[in-house]
Amino acid sequence: MTDGSQRHPRHELDPALLTPLRFSLMAALGTDIEIDFATLRHLLETDDSALSKAIATLSTAGYVRVRKGYVANRPRTWLRATTAGQAAMRIHVAALRAIVGE
Repeated sequence: MTDGSQRHPRHELDPALLTPLRFSLMAALGTDIEIDFATLRHLLETDDSALSKAIATLSTAGYVRVRKGYVANRPRTWLRATTAGQAAMRIHVAALRAIVGE
């Protein structure tokens, strides 16, 4: 038992990053890359619905920026991690490392 002066690192885990898909999405985006929806879907081995929900959650949190456009008259969606999303990911990963004692 602790004296309360130091909080357990689990308190630094970000609720928006707790699901494997959202965490994987943020990891795939990295720090300075823009990826289209179809590429992310393939890379993360998921379906449109699950990926759309993950993007909506991360977008609402301000962690991803969504850009829509067209390529040869076909609609496309591109995603990029925001500065806030990158910072949240760093904190989240540091908390995971602290929990496992790295």
